[in-house]
Amino acid sequence: MASSSAGSLKKVNKQMSTAKGGLRSQVHLGVLIAWVGLVTFGTLVMWSASFTNPEVSFPRHLLGIAIGVAVAVVMWNIDFSNLANMSTVLLVVDIIVIFLPYVPGLSYNAMGMTGWIQIPFIHLTFQPVELAKVITVFFMASIGAQYHGKIDSFRDYLKFCGMLAVPFVCIIIQGDLGSSLVVFFSGAVTIMMSGARKEWVLSTIAVIIGLVSLILATDSIIDGIVGDANSLIKSYQMNRLLVFLDPEADTSGAGYNLQQSLIAVGSGGFFGKGIGHATQSSYGFLPESHTDFVFALLCETFGFAGALVLLALFAFLLFSVIRIAIKCESLFFRLVCVGFVGLWMFQIFENIGMCIGLMPITGIPLPFISFGSSSMIVQCIIIGIVESIWRRRQATL
Repeated sequence: MASSSAGSLKKVNKQMSTAKGGLRSQVHLGVLIAWVGLVTFGTLVMWSASFTNPEVSFPRHLLGIAIGVAVAVVMWNIDFSNLANMSTVLLVVDIIVIFLPYVPGLSYNAMGMTGWIQIPFIHLTFQPVELAKVITVFFMASIGAQYHGKIDSFRDYLKFCGMLAVPFVCIIIQGDLGSSLVVFFSGAVTIMMSGARKEWVLSTIAVIIGLVSLILATDSIIDGIVGDANSLIKSYQMNRLLVFLDPEADTSGAGYNLQQSLIAVGSGGFFGKGIGHATQSSYGFLPESHTDFVFALLCETFGFAGALVLLALFAFLLFSVIRIAIKCESLFFRLVCVGFVGLWMFQIFENIGMCIGLMPITGIPLPFISFGSSSMIVQCIIIGIVESIWRRRQATL
């Protein structure tokens, strides 16, 4: 009788161990834990902001999370390996998505910004460029996988860079400088991890810096002759750059925004002022505290300790995705993961950096934290894709 009971117990333990192993093979717990932690922290920040900021709709924030989770589950069940051979299709789709705001009947103006669409019948607004970032990662990974880990000729390298220039220029034409930089950085990381030589990459960076300097100088002259409407770099974008170079300069309020952000970050102390007591945002001193300057709001509310928790969660997420990339047998899947890491790294560094004066001010949201359904849904889509890759990491393409 005792022997029979012991045998049954061993059988149950074996089944539980198998089920546990099966769960770990289907879902990467590190990514899942970091995702839940970041979304929870972001929700807490938005809940705090909703007490004093009428622009923060907490139910809308929860709706964005709900939609994001649902779409992430759908992504988790999709096998994306077939996209490795569809670079042309991905490029066409990418361009179409970028220019969707120009389609009659879809275009929507949000706070003076024209890069939005309104989905017919359900009247939900969405920013297509957020989705274009994901498509571009797939597009660049599909090209990089064709070189099998080594780009032998400089001609192939230039061709690869030229492919990245297509979505980058399209987003620039649309007027979204911040998103174009995100696309550029994630694409550049993919190119480097595809086997490009270091000297080629360094030479390209030098050329780009020279071209940007030339464009800024030329654009300032054009702005003075034909006006801001016909210039490539708008006056408010140039003002943000000038404030970054000279923090004391107050050009059209850009310097004021930075100063208020620094005050918010510093006034939080070690543990912050507490939920609902962030005075800089509560009294309207800190503009866009729930979107662009959400890190300053977080620091004022939860202090240095809260900032450390946030950075730890981001580091855990990035480390987990890198681990997934290492374990993937497919070069295409590895490059997709690397592209997403580059995308997140730039957004995190840029958003936090601009709040403390280390980077120019842009409209780049902080992943999983900033208010906005478009960003939240797309970030959750990326999580679903990464989990799908983990689920199929042993597949050979």
